Amino acid sequence: MCLSFLFLTFLTVPSRPVLAQSQKPVVSYEEKKRQANDIAVTVVVSGLSCTCARFTEDIRNVVNDLGPDGVRVLPILGVGGLQNVNDVLFLKNIDMAVVDEDNLRLLKKKDPVLYANVEQRVQYITKLYNSEFQVLARNDIRSYDDLRGRKVNFNLKDSQTEVTADTVFNALNIQTQRSYYDNDEALKRLISGDISAMIILTGAPQAMFAKVKKEDGVHFLPLDQESLPNHKLDELLATYLPADLTHEHYPNLIAEGTTVPTVANRALLVAYTWPQNSPRYNKVARFIDAFFSKIDQFNNPSRHPKWREVNLSAEMPGWTRFQPAAEWLASHRNQAVSANPDSTLDQSSPDLKFAFEKFMQNYASSSGQKTLSPKERELLFTKFMKFVAQSKAEQAAR
Repeated sequence: MCLSFLFLTFLTVPSRPVLAQSQKPVVSYEEKKRQANDIAVTVVVSGLSCTCARFTEDIRNVVNDLGPDGVRVLPILGVGGLQNVNDVLFLKNIDMAVVDEDNLRLLKKKDPVLYANVEQRVQYITKLYNSEFQVLARNDIRSYDDLRGRKVNFNLKDSQTEVTADTVFNALNIQTQRSYYDNDEALKRLISGDISAMIILTGAPQAMFAKVKKEDGVHFLPLDQESLPNHKLDELLATYLPADLTHEHYPNLIAEGTTVPTVANRALLVAYTWPQNSPRYNKVARFIDAFFSKIDQFNNPSRHPKWREVNLSAEMPGWTRFQPAAEWLASHRNQAVSANPDSTLDQSSPDLKFAFEKFMQNYASSSGQKTLSPKERELLFTKFMKFVAQSKAEQAAR
């Protein structure tokens, strides 16, 4: 009877559920909140149509890891231009931004006291891509000089386009009737004839321009000495990089085999210099390790074509490298640090030496200049790389 009673009791008493070994323990609200904040880093970009937004989206797609020890990239839509630097400097909880190379110089010129040590407070992680200065004008406008007194859209006020366009047009001493429409509105007004030209500073191809047809009655204006013989462009060309808009960028607007010369600004990924080993410093350092370690994954047709221009080891004059980025590069010197394998050339190659000597001979004979400043050498090297690429294409065609 006792055994029967014990057996019946065992059957009627509810047993406690046993957690399966694979079942994860419940995470508290506060712990989940802490984990979410521990892995999040923010990046301010200029606008949805900006190349910087597409780049940040690519970075997010490759780097994101929502695990407790991962990295989550949060793009933030900003204003652009100098404001992106100000956002990194002054807004709470902003870690990084995509800005242009000339921003520090322009901020110091604007307010030497407020931005006296800006290069110590905002430092660059890597150069990303070149932003081409693109002026789309109606067909009756043949050069920048024809824009004198005309209606020209400078993009939004204080955008990077407006900042750089102001520098370019002041250097050319060309006064226009400036407007500040967004790109979509500006393009509509350009095609309708309400304005004579619109300006965009972004990495080519710009998606909106790629949709424009020749029948819309617009074309790109060249910016070089040949198209502007009555202007001195030395200072302008020393400030920005030489660049070309090509048929590959805009097949509807630029004939095959031709290019439109212009200038470009470098777009940089920068960070606020959080105190060393602080929680935010460590988060950005973890992001840099994840981003740099996966740089080869950006050499992919699904990513923006401008990733071909990325070289993590490229030095930016006038800027200081953020320490975690510098340390990563120092410890990975033998690792490929470019998203484009073809951008890293073997400098000991006889073919490369021959090409360089030929280029230098052509340059010396045409310019008569023998001693070059660091800035001039950098510009010359950019031209040399274009020469090498063209030579390789010609050899492949033979």
